[in-house]
Amino acid sequence: MRFEITLRVTTPDGEIQEREVIVLDKEHDRHEDTGLSIEEGKALLKSLQHQIVAAQAKAFCASKSVCPGCRRRLRRKGRHAIRYRTVFEDTPVISPRYYRCRCKDRRPKTFSPLTELLPDHTAPELLWLETRWSSLVSFGAATNLLKDVLPIGERLNAETVRNHLHKAARRMEDELADEQFSFIETCPRDRATMPLPAGPITVGIDGGYVRSQEKKQPHFEVMVAKSMPVDKPNRYLGLVQSHDSRPKRRLHEVLKEQGWQENQPVTFLTDGGDTVRNMAQYMAPASEHLLDWFHITMRITVMRQYVRGLSHRNPDEGRAVDRLLRQIKGYLWNGNLHDGRRAIGRLVMELEDIETDYPSIKALRKAADEFEVYIRNNAGMIPNYAERRRYGERVSTGFVESAINTVVGKRFGKRQQMRWSKGGAHLMLQARTRTLDGTLREKFERWYPGLKTGDGSVKAEPRAA
Repeated sequence: MRFEITLRVTTPDGEIQEREVIVLDKEHDRHEDTGLSIEEGKALLKSLQHQIVAAQAKAFCASKSVCPGCRRRLRRKGRHAIRYRTVFEDTPVISPRYYRCRCKDRRPKTFSPLTELLPDHTAPELLWLETRWSSLVSFGAATNLLKDVLPIGERLNAETVRNHLHKAARRMEDELADEQFSFIETCPRDRATMPLPAGPITVGIDGGYVRSQEKKQPHFEVMVAKSMPVDKPNRYLGLVQSHDSRPKRRLHEVLKEQGWQENQPVTFLTDGGDTVRNMAQYMAPASEHLLDWFHITMRITVMRQYVRGLSHRNPDEGRAVDRLLRQIKGYLWNGNLHDGRRAIGRLVMELEDIETDYPSIKALRKAADEFEVYIRNNAGMIPNYAERRRYGERVSTGFVESAINTVVGKRFGKRQQMRWSKGGAHLMLQARTRTLDGTLREKFERWYPGLKTGDGSVKAEPRAA
């Protein structure tokens, strides 16, 4: 069977042109020949793209070849070919250059219309695809994936994809406003007149580590946050603390995009570290800052592991210390900070008085001293965890631990051996978090309104037989 596909173009002045796109000769008696193959589909899309882009560029240049003031046709200086990178192959386009009209300011004397239409020589949708997939998998895997399913040019490589992701992420960075000490802009009287919010927002903030390409620093820390409102989709946030100068602004913009208003309760759950705690301070007037229960019980669990070894050498002392650790955990779980701190003080003193040949006793004493300082520094952030749990409120950033694994572990670390610069990791985090929470496409549609779907630009009209 022979299939001839023709493209009909109606120009802006009403002229109808028909152009042959592709001719296919296919068998009809084999399963594998039914329908278009991948290569035939690529060839069809490639040919269509060349024809459509050429017609659009020609029409746009024709509209710019006449002076808008005096309607005089402009003199053409020359023309050259450019390559426009699209989802369906790199497309050659003829770019003419015209002299400016004498009735206008003639600085510079010549101009190219396609510089206005195609400033980057890369289609926005291709940039979006490269950013999306390279934020999910490695640059090489993203390149191979796009080449497998689309007629993308052979020049596409992992370095180009990485550069395009950085380009999109830098544009996001350029849109971010300056940092502020506080983002509270209203007074209590103004907040009293605001409409009631839909519900509280829970924000968990924690850190993870990424392999560094610097020999002197094998790893560096990245911060990951997850914001969970009651009635809106969840949002991710990622940044490299030692590289980013606007962490609070970044968190504020995420809350604003979720519809947060200043009379809305916000609960910040953190590990008590200075960096994450400072990031959430003075962010929302109706907020509470809580120490994550997971990080408390994790330190107690580490000490109990040491106590197990101590019990083999000193059974009586080991049982006494283990009983004291269980008491401390119970006091803190029920918000009894007074008795809890007294019990921690007894723990430190009892460990100092124990005489033993247990080799890890110094590590246990150090862990107890650090735990005492940790609870003292974060005493104002320890609530009654048991009561919060009874009322169905969150007490732990377990959801952030999974977010760190999703955002950082699956792309930056774990089994991957790639090492990162702080700047490159920070830009990757901006693209990856938006991909994971589904806002990357919205960002591109705001930059390029023509990418929005459902605008009626694609119509399927039945033809009479």
